[in-house]
Amino acid sequence: MASTATLSSLSLLLFLFLFSLCLQGTYGDYGGWESAHATFYGGGDASGTMGGACGYGNLYGQGYGTNTAALSTALFNGGLSCGSCYEMKCNDDPKWCLPASITVTATNFCPPNLALSNTNGGWCNPPLQHFDLAEPAFLQIAQYRAGIVPVSFRRFKTRTTIFKRIETDLFTRSCTSRVPCVKKGGIRFTINGHSYFNLVLITNVAGAGDVRAVSIKGSKTGWQTMSRNWGQNWQSNSYLNGQTLSFQVTTSDGQTVTSLNVAPSGWQFGQTYEGNQF
Repeated sequence: MASTATLSSLSLLLFLFLFSLCLQGTYGDYGGWESAHATFYGGGDASGTMGGACGYGNLYGQGYGTNTAALSTALFNGGLSCGSCYEMKCNDDPKWCLPASITVTATNFCPPNLALSNTNGGWCNPPLQHFDLAEPAFLQIAQYRAGIVPVSFRRFKTRTTIFKRIETDLFTRSCTSRVPCVKKGGIRFTINGHSYFNLVLITNVAGAGDVRAVSIKGSKTGWQTMSRNWGQNWQSNSYLNGQTLSFQVTTSDGQTVTSLNVAPSGWQFGQTYEGNQF
């Protein structure tokens, strides 16, 4: 029968081995590359990319700039992918490809055009994985005259490893292998709507980028789960006027950031407030 010391040593070695895999995943490999195609839209200044199906409005003002993309149905996930980040490079087309790679944020939806075939204009038709990039982003990886190019891309991934505690229970440690969204400043909460209909647009989210759950708390209430209305607009039907507001934001990797008392008691509809960041 193995001694307690031997079991401790083996468990420690196992922990160090699995932890090294986490480090490799986090710092050495962002996950497997997938294949897609990319086109461009919005003009040379990307002014035509403003607004969009994620609800971000002015992408300059919200901090997204011109490294943005509209996603095909296969990638958009009904809007849940809004805010996610993708590393991308042009490949397999030496005539048109440039050597650079870029990271873009999903800010819009590229609708299908079922009147056209998937290989001749229906680039965003299901089940194709396709990125319609803002023109300045496209020109970093390919020449303008190409129009459409094959690309390789990768995005946020999560790996979960199970460690065994000595003579106790199991616990889970999440190791993330990601193309992170890098943002300046904190998460931004823009409160729209009216009394009993608080529609909060959440922008400038770092880390995984794509928000999957939001809770709100007034100074006179407990935490309340919000529902996603569209894009990254989250809804609460509670009366919260005159209360300081706090938010909890959870992204697709399961990480949660709490921002307490982000909006003062005198907050106004149409105003934006900044919280903590991933």
